Amino acid sequence: MWKMLFVLGCMLTLSGCEKPPVTAGTSGSTPVRQKITIALVNQPQSTLILVAMKKGYFSDEGLDVQVLPQVNGKLALQSMVEGKADFATVAETPVMFSILRGERFFVIANIESSTENDAILARVDAGITTPSHLKGKRIGFIPGTTLDFFLDSFLTAQGLTRQEVTPVPLKSEEMLDALLAKKVDAVAAWNYPLTQIKRRLGTQAVTFYDRQIYTEHFNIAAMQDFVRQSPQTVTALLRGLVRAEAFVISYSDEAKSMVSETIKVDEDLVKEVWDVMSYQVRLDQSLVITLEDETRWAMKNKLTDETVMPNYLSYIYVDGLKSVKPGSVRMDR
Repeated sequence: MWKMLFVLGCMLTLSGCEKPPVTAGTSGSTPVRQKITIALVNQPQSTLILVAMKKGYFSDEGLDVQVLPQVNGKLALQSMVEGKADFATVAETPVMFSILRGERFFVIANIESSTENDAILARVDAGITTPSHLKGKRIGFIPGTTLDFFLDSFLTAQGLTRQEVTPVPLKSEEMLDALLAKKVDAVAAWNYPLTQIKRRLGTQAVTFYDRQIYTEHFNIAAMQDFVRQSPQTVTALLRGLVRAEAFVISYSDEAKSMVSETIKVDEDLVKEVWDVMSYQVRLDQSLVITLEDETRWAMKNKLTDETVMPNYLSYIYVDGLKSVKPGSVRMDR
């Protein structure tokens, strides 16, 4: 029953929003849609964008969406900052580092969150069966991403420090080979790679989660100048995402098939990781709290030269989502 009420509410909200104008073509019959590019991470966190594209929700809003595939949010955000894309999908850690570097963009919405998408996966034959066994071990991670922060947080929760392990910088696609070649004893990983590595190693893998220490916030961002010049484009994109959210809630099996087909990932893999994530379009205070926590971590560990906490609220654009789904914006301003 609640699902029906949610969908109805989304429909009523959307029906009250004025759609951006769609320019007629030269023939007067074919509309000309605004072309935009999204630097997209082909991971489960991008589900709402993938569904909105597949269902034609962006097209309905007058948008012609092109995708610039990236392997992680750090690279996606970099592509946007460099002018290669209008929007980027990115978790909060690269957002934090980018803002500390002085780059000017807005987070316009959080599109996925999870307390169990990040984990430490270790090799049993490296003598690791409990978290305490990580001491003195080589642990692969991706610098400047959520895995960087998660690794430190996990170690701290276990009474360990970064100095008591050997961090090994890796790319996501290098993690499995590094484990198989025994170049590392464990990795900090997220899905889909996390589950793919776990499947490959079978009984030789042990996975450690900690649902209390960290919540992943996966977002969509745009440069501040772009948002100020094209607020109607931002609103149109958000309307498409809110429609995708309603669809995912009501037709999750069909949504899983869409994601599998679109990014060429085995549907069983999509189903296996589906429930560890929440696919909602929102902006709430937890994002700011996490950004501030990570900033203190970055400053403490000399990962930035900055010493003053940014006002992260000034990097979050709430007007777009407020006009589309006002109840999903819960921030102190």
